[in-house]
Amino acid sequence: MNPMSICSAASSSSGSPSSTKAWIVHGIALGAAAAVLIGAHAYFFLFRSKISRSRVVGIIPARFASSRFPGKPLVEILGKPMIQRTWERAKLASTLDHVVVATDDEKIAECCQAFGADVIMTSESCQNGTERCNEALQKLPKKYDIVVNIQGDEPLIEPEIIDGVVKALQVAPDAVFSTAVTSLKPEDVFDPNRVKCIVDNRGYAIYFSRGVIPYNKSGNVNPKFPYLLHLGIQSYDTNFLRVYPELPPTPLQLEEDLEQLKVLENGYKMKVIRVEHEAHGVDVPEDVEKIESFMRERNLS
Repeated sequence: MNPMSICSAASSSSGSPSSTKAWIVHGIALGAAAAVLIGAHAYFFLFRSKISRSRVVGIIPARFASSRFPGKPLVEILGKPMIQRTWERAKLASTLDHVVVATDDEKIAECCQAFGADVIMTSESCQNGTERCNEALQKLPKKYDIVVNIQGDEPLIEPEIIDGVVKALQVAPDAVFSTAVTSLKPEDVFDPNRVKCIVDNRGYAIYFSRGVIPYNKSGNVNPKFPYLLHLGIQSYDTNFLRVYPELPPTPLQLEEDLEQLKVLENGYKMKVIRVEHEAHGVDVPEDVEKIESFMRERNLS
């Protein structure tokens, strides 16, 4: 189903025929969007009670044509392609029954197959990692209850964090999505490549942003506030993952360019765990040197 575009009716005098017609069209569009949303929720809740969430697959989406860092999955981190390092870490997670790489690029596929990874080819039309995971899921021969989206630019992701987000989703039946956050370094607070998160008292996500959240009245970093950095890992109930591409893009998602916001804007719950994780992901070329220095300091091969 193609995403629906909802256009606001132009303002005019309330009694004019053109205004009335515009608002009728607007109402029909909103009604159709609501039907998609209600249908999505109904689809998920119909099936949620029938699954145990015990079968888990880890999918590493990897595309070559990154706008900020073309060819990023193949960049070498101390002699190994970054995608290989991510795959090796994911393979150590105890909750994953299977790990695959999902890509639309032959060079990435060949590289992954050379070091032993299973690869699923996906289309170039996928808008984000979640959609790529969904397409890969449909092509897998076995059925799974949970999909873990392990971003390929997190070469030092701890297996324990992968296990943590899986278990968080398994014990939260009201959530369709789980993810992880860690402490944000003060020097990274204003970096738009470092996605921030705020969480409620029960461990559910309230909002994600590339900007500073929360933002205090002074406009300065509060050294005493525990800002949270979103990590590049998330898990989904597979029935929800099938619904996700059917949901129209949402205003906050488009404004922030963050796929997690479409989940929240559509009223779904997202469980968040807090972990200790020093190394951040590789977003831009300058991050490669930073992560290599981090690895050398800690004698990580």
